[in-house]
Amino acid sequence: MAMNDPLGDLLSRIRNAQMRNKAKVSSPASKLRERVLEVLKSEGYIRGYAVVEREGRAEIEIELKYSDGEPVIREIARISKPGRRVYTSVRSLPRVNNGLGVAIVSTPKGVMADHEARDANVGGEVLCTVF
Repeated sequence: MAMNDPLGDLLSRIRNAQMRNKAKVSSPASKLRERVLEVLKSEGYIRGYAVVEREGRAEIEIELKYSDGEPVIREIARISKPGRRVYTSVRSLPRVNNGLGVAIVSTPKGVMADHEARDANVGGEVLCTVF
């Protein structure tokens, strides 16, 4: 069966694995997922990720991060969905929890965090928010 929202699937896998206190979670690989995971890694929300080959398919192994037994990611939510895309200019980029969280934005210069998009002076599609 075809998957309509691969990024939403990735976020749900991360959310579900953290509710079960799993150390790792796997997801099918794609370039968009890798770029979002790279932002999560650079912002300190996950330990890391690796692309592995399983049964002829590429998968991403994601190492989740915990602090004192609690997941580092408190909330992770999809903003722009396949049925309703959300685009924003650089001036109206969202601030997540007064700057404590991060909005991940797909811009013409690549997928980046909201503060990087402000520094680069570019807007784009708001993919998700993390806190």
